[in-house]
Amino acid sequence: MELPPRIAIASHNAHKLREIARICADWPVAWLTVENHEGPWPEVEETGSTYLENAHLKAGAVAAALGLPTLADDSGIEVDALGGRPGPRSARFAGEDATDERNLQELIRALKGVPGSGRTARYRCLAVLASPEGEEVAAEGICEGILRTKPRGVRGFGYDPIFVPAGWDDTMAELTDEEKDRISHRGRALRALRNVLEADGPS
Repeated sequence: MELPPRIAIASHNAHKLREIARICADWPVAWLTVENHEGPWPEVEETGSTYLENAHLKAGAVAAALGLPTLADDSGIEVDALGGRPGPRSARFAGEDATDERNLQELIRALKGVPGSGRTARYRCLAVLASPEGEEVAAEGICEGILRTKPRGVRGFGYDPIFVPAGWDDTMAELTDEEKDRISHRGRALRALRNVLEADGPS
């Protein structure tokens, strides 16, 4: 699949939409989102057991409904001391309707008693571009780090206030947008996806 001139983004998450807009600002693409689209927009339930399954569900449903190539991602945090949880359930770690703050506090509670050296974790993102005809391209991005038990910083969202990326002293929530996008799982996944699409394009 080549890089198309117009792409829909299958997300209702305003934080994620802003991040994708920043990361993909130099893509030669016109973006359609729930925020600038007039008319109905599919609500897609994330019933998959993996990031790839959830991204596939979202991208495929919106591509079919709107008749446009559609970008979707699914991401989460994987904590080694918790056997890789919460993983694909990161947005619902504290319950189906949990807020970012409730999920954050639930993870801090789950880490109680785990020493600092044992709080290794990673953010993982799977990005999928799906065509209305059912063709798909996927790419993955990972950001390794370690977790704190006291939140720091006011930027970012999700678990960013306690996630310290490898090689940094600051949490993800203390980094500038430019710093975060350069090392984040989402930034890496989307850049990898673009590389695949451009490699498939005309020579």
